[in-house]
Amino acid sequence: MPLLIIRDHEIRELLPMKACIGIMDQAMRALSAGTVDVPERIIAPLADGRSYFILMPGLMPLSEGDGHPGPYGAKLVGLHPDNPAGGRPAVQGFVSLFDGRTGEPVALLGGASITAIRTAAASALATRELARPDARSHGIFGAGVLAATHLEAIACVRDIEQVVLWARDPAKARQFAERYRDPDGPEIRVTTDQATAAACDVVSLVTNSPTPVLRGDWLREGAHLNLVGAHEPEHREADSEAVAKSRIYVDSRSAALAEAGDLLIPMQEGRIGPDAIVGEIGELLLERVP
Repeated sequence: MPLLIIRDHEIRELLPMKACIGIMDQAMRALSAGTVDVPERIIAPLADGRSYFILMPGLMPLSEGDGHPGPYGAKLVGLHPDNPAGGRPAVQGFVSLFDGRTGEPVALLGGASITAIRTAAASALATRELARPDARSHGIFGAGVLAATHLEAIACVRDIEQVVLWARDPAKARQFAERYRDPDGPEIRVTTDQATAAACDVVSLVTNSPTPVLRGDWLREGAHLNLVGAHEPEHREADSEAVAKSRIYVDSRSAALAEAGDLLIPMQEGRIGPDAIVGEIGELLLERVP
């Protein structure tokens, strides 16, 4: 069987955001139902102390009727936070897919586009289920690739009229607004005040900051918060107050308790316990949790 190679620019054409949100709905349900196996990912820090090699495996169940394993694969990526300064995405890598019967490699897919689209689609799915129906404003912290896909994704599930953008580099924030401003889309407003970006109906944190960029006392009552960027137990984007005042849902309970610094640090401080997690998004979709 010839190996299929789908590159990043082709994935952007083949995987529309709305379609990916639907796929994530199915995936989250399957994960929480236990019909797929997603082992804990491996995160290996590189020698510079800022970059990481990340391996994320996933396995489908037995094929119906013949008892053979279903397809399986893994995403292998390098996370290099200094890349955007040189015009490259911070995430580089690919997704590998294997035939469950024979172990033959079936496909290699561009990892940067899949990561950017899938991550935002997962946030949009959570927003669809948890944000107020009348949410109209979206605060975005960050001005990279994930900020762009979250701009698109959240607008797929709520009638967003205004986006308020904050980034540590104001020039980059202005460039982002100029690039993605659309006469038919929401107004994009750039701010240098984090509290202003936080005072929105939906807030998405998509930075690579290891320390909080958002304080809980900036959030308005009833806001929905997507925490995306932190992936190490000692890193977090929101302070403990923001987490302690929230109803918490996660994509994977086991993964969150192993590596989500946004949750682990408030737990270490005694602000919340493991039972603060109301449930997984998939459990919410399956109506197993309120």
